[in-house]
Amino acid sequence: MIDTNSIFSTKNQADFENLALQVFRFQFENNSVYRSFCDLLCKHPSDVKTIKDIPFLPIQFFKTHNILSSKETIKTTFTSSGTTGSATSKHHITDLNIYKQSFKKGFEQFYGTIEDYVILGLLPSYLEREGSSLIYMVDNMIKISNHTESGFYLNNISELIETLIKLDSEGKKVLLIGVSFALLDLVETHKFKLKNTIIMETGGMKGRRKELIRNELHKKLKEGFGVNSIHSEYGMTELLSQAYSKGHGVFNCPPWMKILTRDTEDALTIQNTGKAGGINVIDLANINSCSFIATQDLGRVNNDGSFEVIGRFDNSDIRGCNLMVL
Repeated sequence: MIDTNSIFSTKNQADFENLALQVFRFQFENNSVYRSFCDLLCKHPSDVKTIKDIPFLPIQFFKTHNILSSKETIKTTFTSSGTTGSATSKHHITDLNIYKQSFKKGFEQFYGTIEDYVILGLLPSYLEREGSSLIYMVDNMIKISNHTESGFYLNNISELIETLIKLDSEGKKVLLIGVSFALLDLVETHKFKLKNTIIMETGGMKGRRKELIRNELHKKLKEGFGVNSIHSEYGMTELLSQAYSKGHGVFNCPPWMKILTRDTEDALTIQNTGKAGGINVIDLANINSCSFIATQDLGRVNNDGSFEVIGRFDNSDIRGCNLMVL
């Protein structure tokens, strides 16, 4: 069994690689779905010497299988939003404390103490359904916050406008975290000139608006909120860690999370830094599920370990996932 405290005490690349290999061996032995996937690839612990040798489970498996490396009782299940009739991902969580540690320590790595912020959540599409890991995270951040003004906003937009103007003018540190379409709706209702507020988008129009490329979205939001940069959060139902961008779409991971890219034609080949490809995520906080996930996002990893998301695969473009008959 791996001590979960070691996940969040990772200090350097050597620590990370050593722990990632330990987690791989643990999940190979304890996660039946992942073990079957590795068996089909003929990849066993004796074959895995570096993190580039580790097999990455296609994220679609979370729609069809129970991905668990723990025999403990499932405490909650996070689900993805999906279009009507489509299958949704299910991420079974046996230890919520690991998730709480991950999002708290991850946020504080880049932004400092949560208690210092007024946390305002503008996440209507997530609030309107059950099982959102993002809502769970923001709700806990609101509770940790030392400010009575922290909270969620759904339809009370005029109240949110007044609150934002008041808090910003008082010089309080404010984090407004919102889904893209709701942030756009807000700036079309009122034009702001904010000086002490971080605007963080979580992506996605959720079918409410036409999808925009990030540069276009951020340009509209910067103009509407009167800020110099738009921050972003990169997370997903199937992960327990988040990466953050403070602007220009460049994301950084906490020490227990790492991004690699795979060849779009050969899903088993990990590419060199700087080449665009499918995003593979190592999330060591996902110890009780699967820490090695091949996402449907396209991206590029920079020399300093930061990364950019440049698009998504169409379903017809996903290759190397024909092992899903497990």
